[in-house]
Amino acid sequence: MPSLAITGSPAVGKTTVAQLMGQQGWEVLSVSELAKTFDCQGVYDEAMKSQEIDIHKLAEEFFPGANKQQLIDGHLSHFLSVDRIVLLRCEPGELRQRLKARGYDDAKITANVEWELLAGTWAEIIEFDITQPILELDASKLSAEQVVNAISTWLTDDLDSTIPENAIDWLGKR
Repeated sequence: MPSLAITGSPAVGKTTVAQLMGQQGWEVLSVSELAKTFDCQGVYDEAMKSQEIDIHKLAEEFFPGANKQQLIDGHLSHFLSVDRIVLLRCEPGELRQRLKARGYDDAKITANVEWELLAGTWAEIIEFDITQPILELDASKLSAEQVVNAISTWLTDDLDSTIPENAIDWLGKR
């Protein structure tokens, strides 16, 4: 039974996809809930209006259950010990609208759009030499159901991974 991380910038659709996969029998866990469980929460960041998580400590403490189909939902989930990673991406203009609809302030919107624009999650994956198979999907062009179908197909196929040279490049698109 595989364990799966669904990662990406805030508002790309991770939680919606995770909920749909939960309906298909996956046990869904969130990084924020795991951080509480394993006492890996840091201080509350007033500027970003978010709870800091000691993801390195959490990575040392949490291991997916054996013989369970577990899915970890969260933008730091790629740091955890999982079998496979799904990286959801979203076109920066669309992401800006989604974050605005959530009521994020301008500074937080800009920080998250820049992170997406610069492929920040890929930078972390490369920097920390994360080697699990990775599926990258453009969630701005696919419905949540289409994303779930693509993940299901990928899990039953040969697990080809997106490599950074073939990754989505918002800066290179015109």
